[in-house]
Amino acid sequence: MRSRGFTLIELMIVVTIIGIVAAIAIPNMWAARVQANETSAIATLRSITSSQAQFQSSARADTDLDGAGEYGMFRELSGAIAVRTASDGTNVGGLTADPAVLSGFFRNLTPNAEASRSGYLFKVFLPGIGGTGVNESATGASSSLQSPIDPDLSEVTWCCYAWPSNYGNSGNRTFFVGQAGDILQGESSTYTATNAFNATNGGRAYRSASGAITNITGIPALGTLGRDGRLWRRID
Repeated sequence: MRSRGFTLIELMIVVTIIGIVAAIAIPNMWAARVQANETSAIATLRSITSSQAQFQSSARADTDLDGAGEYGMFRELSGAIAVRTASDGTNVGGLTADPAVLSGFFRNLTPNAEASRSGYLFKVFLPGIGGTGVNESATGASSSLQSPIDPDLSEVTWCCYAWPSNYGNSGNRTFFVGQAGDILQGESSTYTATNAFNATNGGRAYRSASGAITNITGIPALGTLGRDGRLWRRID
């Protein structure tokens, strides 16, 4: 007896069903991945906040020797480089943080001093003279900063941004956190890929009326427009 194969109509029905299932499943899978990346970014910022509090309270960095600790950069917090002993970021006989207060993942940065994790880029800033945001050095063992900090301001101020490495694919929202610990979220397709945040725009998430976009001192734009002209909301 000859076996009966599939007819063309039956094959077309199967292909159509597969196409319908794929059309439903693929967007859901993409949305789930984006949500997972954003959730991971928020959790990472909370971990960074905790690490900064530990680092500052222990006065591991105190470049003006006034007994009040300063906040740190990723490579200092993670023990990749000796903690600075001067406000220009250099260390002379300085020691690494032991134990490190931040995951070793943050020891390796992009050329633009960003940590890359789960579809997001992270960059930390400290205030320089006048409050201008200072970037971290990505490489080298003798300096943790790209320009000098203000020791007094760095005792009370720091901030960090997390944004998608590929907007629309790895994430949609951009996140901000500072010394107060409030995580803010905003969204812009321009906040994507490497170097989206740097010393020229580190104040984007601060209130528009409280300083220049280069300045990371002032009041974060919690529930209001930032210096970038966009609304920033707090994540509860």
